Amino acid sequence: MSVAVARTELDCFFSPSVYTYFPLPPGLRAVVTIHDTIAERFPELTVPSRRARLFWNVKVWLALTQARQILTVSDYAARDIARIHGIAAARITVALEAPASEYTNDASAHDIGAVARRIGLPQGASWFTYVGGFNPHKNVPLIIRAHAALARELGLKAPHLALVGTLDRDVFHGDQQTIRAAIAEERTESLVHWTGFLSDEDLAKLHAGAVALLIPSECEGFGLPAVEAAACGTPAIATTESPLPELLEGGGIFVVPGHRAQLLDAMRRLATDTGLRLELGAVASKRARSLTWDRGAQACLTALRGVIRE
Repeated sequence: MSVAVARTELDCFFSPSVYTYFPLPPGLRAVVTIHDTIAERFPELTVPSRRARLFWNVKVWLALTQARQILTVSDYAARDIARIHGIAAARITVALEAPASEYTNDASAHDIGAVARRIGLPQGASWFTYVGGFNPHKNVPLIIRAHAALARELGLKAPHLALVGTLDRDVFHGDQQTIRAAIAEERTESLVHWTGFLSDEDLAKLHAGAVALLIPSECEGFGLPAVEAAACGTPAIATTESPLPELLEGGGIFVVPGHRAQLLDAMRRLATDTGLRLELGAVASKRARSLTWDRGAQACLTALRGVIRE
């Protein structure tokens, strides 16, 4: 790829992520997207081997060195990038993400029920959703433990848990073995459902029927699943280490990463208080509608045009 780029006359090169970045010819103007600093803040949870960590650090350093402008997905991520990498704020442009058009709050009960049955949820069951990778920094075992504690409290009325995501495409190393062990230890196999990949259409319906979206990660640069759920009228129980407390203000409950008691309390509140759930969901939906991909695209174009004009 480096050779192909060197043979092409370009005004500017755009890399949509640091994962896909590769060395560029000297002097070529570039805009590189960095979504977060999770690997730098939590290397033992994301890039555990020394060799992989060295490769990652060199790749990020090279990307930052060659980029004229850094694109990122939230003010929260921008502050972390500036602090951890020593990048001047003027070199960072924020392009907020947004829910796709499939994520709406108008799904019918019939369509929601059809998706729920397809992934194995019993007729009449309620559920929480988790959407994303299964890396250690996502704290999915913590979700399993808190969910199991809630199930012991609520008995037959306990919500189920849908774990949505592919098991073999994580950018960072996965934690599936620990998650499965936690489920086995808690004996909640009948309440936890691994769905694998779901299309946006099906995921939107699953969100629309959920009690809440769970995203208690150590850190999130944006937290797109929470915003997608919000667009469906579903509140999030989300990490404070993210832009979500600001983006979804009043549309969720925000918990300190790793704090099991806080997570359990938030899950209990939304599982047992329909009025609160509907109130937060309405605010979440309104907040999500203020985010559009057009706004993000305009910010991206502004960054590219600025670099080209240099």
